[in-house]
Amino acid sequence: MASLAQMFGAEEGAGTFLGLPAVRDLARTQADIVLLGAAGCTPYATVGFYCADGPAAIRAAGVAYGRNLAHMNFDLGGPVLPEGVVAVDAGDLPQDVADAAGNRARIFGAITQVLDIGAVPVLIGGDDSLPIPMLEAYGQRGRPIVILQIDAHIDWRDQVDGERLGLSSTMRRASEMPHVAEIVQVGQRGIGSARVQDWQDAVAWGVGFVPGGEVAREGVWRAIDMIPEGADVVICLDVDALDPAVMPAVIGRTAGGLSYWQVMELIGGVAEKARIAGFDMVELMPERDIDGQGAQLAAQILAGVLGIIARQRA
Repeated sequence: MASLAQMFGAEEGAGTFLGLPAVRDLARTQADIVLLGAAGCTPYATVGFYCADGPAAIRAAGVAYGRNLAHMNFDLGGPVLPEGVVAVDAGDLPQDVADAAGNRARIFGAITQVLDIGAVPVLIGGDDSLPIPMLEAYGQRGRPIVILQIDAHIDWRDQVDGERLGLSSTMRRASEMPHVAEIVQVGQRGIGSARVQDWQDAVAWGVGFVPGGEVAREGVWRAIDMIPEGADVVICLDVDALDPAVMPAVIGRTAGGLSYWQVMELIGGVAEKARIAGFDMVELMPERDIDGQGAQLAAQILAGVLGIIARQRA
């Protein structure tokens, strides 16, 4: 029986997401959107790069649709990329589990290059320490940013095992960046690594929290209302924000997460009132996936987000 990829006309072994043009020299790239991957950033000694294969799994899940960028995407009301908008795939950064400082520098440098050419960076990973150097790169832009984090966890630990730049500390570190004006966090649920004091510190800083239970009862609209009109918004999506019934490929499955439509409604609603200045998708763990279901969902969300950003650029 022919595979889905063969039926859709995809090239076997295609290495870019959705068959996007591959680029390696960011400084000479002319694009509206640049996709980058990273196996990890700042690991804890106990777990290493536990989501290292996430970027490859997401790209592989998009191979089946590689020749269909011009086809109708009913989630967007048209093709993923409107005419005249250019998106490219810059591949994966050469991250090294033994070189955390170098990993951060490579992400910071790559995001800086993307911003320098006037494009929107889209970073896929990889663990949830990736956003720290990504967010730092916006400090050179001269404009404040608003962070929308979509996650089952709040990531406000000051340190874990002595590491202050790991995946449990992304939003606390972001709160210390002078160019971060506001943080809205959506989807927290269950019991995670956060202590009560961590949550209290976040509330004292001014974080707007919209827990997963509220989203289930009342939707995503209060979170959208928290985003300032016309702001530059960087969206940080940890895929464990989604319900494990549809996203099993995560390290810690916790019932009660968001649905595909709630995530897309949230991102689409934000795009109607503000500019998406960057996006990251992290913590897809292929070893925990079931029949590729999680990777497929991640690829569908990523295609949708590319389409939303592309419509802003158009």
